[in-house]
Amino acid sequence: MRLQTNIPLAPLTTLGVGGPARYFALAKSETEVFEAFSNAKDKNIPLFVLGGGSNLVISDRGWPGLVLKIGLQGIEREPDGDGQTFHAAAGESWDNFVALTVSENFAGLECMSGIPGSVGGTPVQNVGAYGQEVSQTITSVRVLERATGTILDLSNEQCRFGYRSSIFNTQQRDRYIILRVSYRLRKDAQPTLRYADLQKFFATAQNPPTLLQVREAVLQIRQSKAMLLIPGDEDARSAGSFFKNPMVSREEAARIQALADARTPGMKLPSYESGDGQVKLAAAWLVEQSGFSKGYTRGSVGISLKHALAIVNRGGAKADDVIALKNEIQQQVLDLWGVRLEPEPVFVGFEGAN
Repeated sequence: MRLQTNIPLAPLTTLGVGGPARYFALAKSETEVFEAFSNAKDKNIPLFVLGGGSNLVISDRGWPGLVLKIGLQGIEREPDGDGQTFHAAAGESWDNFVALTVSENFAGLECMSGIPGSVGGTPVQNVGAYGQEVSQTITSVRVLERATGTILDLSNEQCRFGYRSSIFNTQQRDRYIILRVSYRLRKDAQPTLRYADLQKFFATAQNPPTLLQVREAVLQIRQSKAMLLIPGDEDARSAGSFFKNPMVSREEAARIQALADARTPGMKLPSYESGDGQVKLAAAWLVEQSGFSKGYTRGSVGISLKHALAIVNRGGAKADDVIALKNEIQQQVLDLWGVRLEPEPVFVGFEGAN
């Protein structure tokens, strides 16, 4: 394994900001992951594990220790009842993996088409879109435990998945390095059409859509909202959705609806029952109703022309510019609506960035 020094990290992220790594290593096997982990431990320097770089904001100072880029590849399968379990290495492209499963008519991931990044990043935030979450299909996650250097297989239950959360970004953050993720998918099953955008897309279709048609629809919808990162697109340099949709009580949702109605009679607060007594609010609506419309620009950063949740690098932006806009949006939403927006990306090299 080759250890490099002073490697720029901005080009390895979709947002395109951030300083250099003091040390950098690309691991293409579990053995090399262990070597890099041991190297950081021997040098007594902090270790950061980098996947696809799609949900990440790196500070302008960069990373003072070792950045380990996960490059593990390979997909294995085994029969599993009416479907198959796919064991995908952490460095595999997520969308390429989804495309493979859809092409072979396995259901369970089709609505998460077009999400950038790698397989290893999906369990961390329980990635989801358009009515599906990876927690619905993950059977186990293979990890390297940093404290002991041992390899473990964690069950779905042990991962403690929640809305955009798991043990990997909450109680046990930085305890594990993800090596492989296993998904149980159903053969020839019907695609998921729970989400309003997809239902609207196929409202006039004469026949039920296929998995491939749902994947193509998701890609079109994501592109219309600048959630499909296409090189050359002015909205492509982003970290995707920057804020989580807030989960509140029914009483809290009613309070916010009353505020909306007081500001503009008849204004409807977009909200969705989560099924556990909580209500999910549309973060994009809160952002726009707080003065940050699509296309908003402040120097070298701004809001996507197509989606209010995407903070974009308009060219030459620094991480501090992104953080300043994030803070401004959060404060304005809090002042006007009494809702604290939580960011989705991982912040590296910052203190108190949330």
